[in-house]
Amino acid sequence: MTSRFEVSAWSVLAALATMLASTSCLSAEVAHFAPHRAVYELSLANSTAGSGVSDVSGRMVYELNGSPCDGYTQNMRFVTVMTNQEGTETVSDLRNSSWEDANGKKLRFSSTQYQNDELADSSQGDAARSKGPTPVVGVDLTKPSKKRVSLPTNIYFPMQHASTLIKAAKSGVRLFSANLYDGSEKGEKYYLTSTLIGNEYVPGAKPLSPAFKGSDKLAAVASWPMSISYFDADKTKEDQVPAYELSFRYFEDGVTSDLKIDYGEFAIKGELKELTFLDPGKCPATASAH
Repeated sequence: MTSRFEVSAWSVLAALATMLASTSCLSAEVAHFAPHRAVYELSLANSTAGSGVSDVSGRMVYELNGSPCDGYTQNMRFVTVMTNQEGTETVSDLRNSSWEDANGKKLRFSSTQYQNDELADSSQGDAARSKGPTPVVGVDLTKPSKKRVSLPTNIYFPMQHASTLIKAAKSGVRLFSANLYDGSEKGEKYYLTSTLIGNEYVPGAKPLSPAFKGSDKLAAVASWPMSISYFDADKTKEDQVPAYELSFRYFEDGVTSDLKIDYGEFAIKGELKELTFLDPGKCPATASAH
């Protein structure tokens, strides 16, 4: 099972969306992310008879640090215990770490996944946009093997994508499409994504329930319901079913709640249980905001 928290679900979207976004119509305002640690309780939302999944439990811990000057670091651990219809349990432990500069020009990533305490997959590398008249996005992989990978020039990195979603939401955009790369899938794959953005919840309009440690600090923060569909980039998108979909409530400061990861035959939900805001990164007084 593949799991992704970008800021990443991102076929029903086309019917619901009212406009297609492009970066040229977005607000120029910078998205300000609040460093924080969020703990989510994972459980089975639903499953079909043919999925083979009868129960899911687990926890996800996500931490964001950094600033517009130093870039942003994301760390995530996603642990699930999945039970099949015969009662057999499979423990999956996914650990992701990344650093991305605030301009979306560089991405450094590392991802490791264990199943039943045995290493199942790992990837590590650096992605960067080259300078010059002919821009190139290249990835130098060190795991699972040394390899050079080329990506489309219109690729979005995770924090760059997250920032753009906030700008799109504040500009009233309903649908935003983007190629997204985060270094997963052995570092060689990117996804075509379509994000449906709902109407804004103004501060205090929809309190989180039940309350939890740190929930009161979100009362003054605007938010939007979002749903991201992820499509395989190596397949024709026409009539293609998403590889999976991710839906959530996205707060303007980068916090997410009401998570749901839908794989088609079954879905996992994540309930935000604990939120701790961390010390904000500081920029020199002379530094320009990116």
